[in-house]
Amino acid sequence: MDSSDEEESTWQCSSGSSKTKVPLPEGVVESLMNGQLRLPYSEKFSSPPAVPCHGGCGEAYYCSMSCAEADWESSHSLLCTGESCDPRRREALLKFVKHANETNDIFLLAAKVISSTILRYRKLKENCLAEKGKNDASCVSDNYNFSLLLEAWKPISMGYKKRWWDCIALPDDIDPSDEASFRMQIKELAFESLQLLQTAIFDKELFSLEIYGHIIGMFELNNLDLVVASPMEDYFLYIDDLSNPDKEEAEKITQPILDALGEDYSTSCEGTAFFPLQSCMNHSCCPNAKAFKRDEDRDGQATIIALRPICKGEE
Repeated sequence: MDSSDEEESTWQCSSGSSKTKVPLPEGVVESLMNGQLRLPYSEKFSSPPAVPCHGGCGEAYYCSMSCAEADWESSHSLLCTGESCDPRRREALLKFVKHANETNDIFLLAAKVISSTILRYRKLKENCLAEKGKNDASCVSDNYNFSLLLEAWKPISMGYKKRWWDCIALPDDIDPSDEASFRMQIKELAFESLQLLQTAIFDKELFSLEIYGHIIGMFELNNLDLVVASPMEDYFLYIDDLSNPDKEEAEKITQPILDALGEDYSTSCEGTAFFPLQSCMNHSCCPNAKAFKRDEDRDGQATIIALRPICKGEE
């Protein structure tokens, strides 16, 4: 057993394994959600109440109203499937989301990029019309509109890109002789996803398979793992460290929950994220830094580790 394994076992609470999970007593979850039941010592692990998407989709939740509003303005207003959404667009979005969940959820991130670019483009165009007037021909010319689109695309433009089906690594279970067929299947999958998204939020400048493929390929080449620690792990460790009789009293409520969660009590939230600034860094044959997730890096941020001393002004 290596040191990391020893450290992990040191900090593990005693709970039923995933094979021996037991169901929660009836009504416990509902009582916790409606406030009738309160976890002991939960006041020591305070967190802001979850803020649901005000579009009513029931899918997006935020840590604050400002975070919810920022996401709405940046992309979610085009992707929300709430009842306030136009019925035809809502149906199309639900089909797109279903397809992504069943095939590859990276399509959801690609949709977010396209939506944010569209909304930035619209905002830039609105500002132009407000400043110069609706009758100013410069604000409606194709060349000017394209320059605004390029400006809206800037946050994404610096990420190194290749088409997804060209740069995705060949899975171990795919024979090299089948590589061409595999890459064609990936291309067809992207095309299916694009068609569904296009039905929901059409914008002709951005809806080409070439652009869609390059966006997803950019994720393939640049994205970093994102890990956010589970607050439940710290909570159960706190209960485990209590002295009796406080521990015995608390475990009357917490132990059935811990048993029901099994090994999942310590599961972190894991995902993938595109960090525009990180993707611009260190394109060198002899890099001086690397992106690296240590065990303690569980706050959802990008972590860059210097490989050697870096001089002022050096890339």
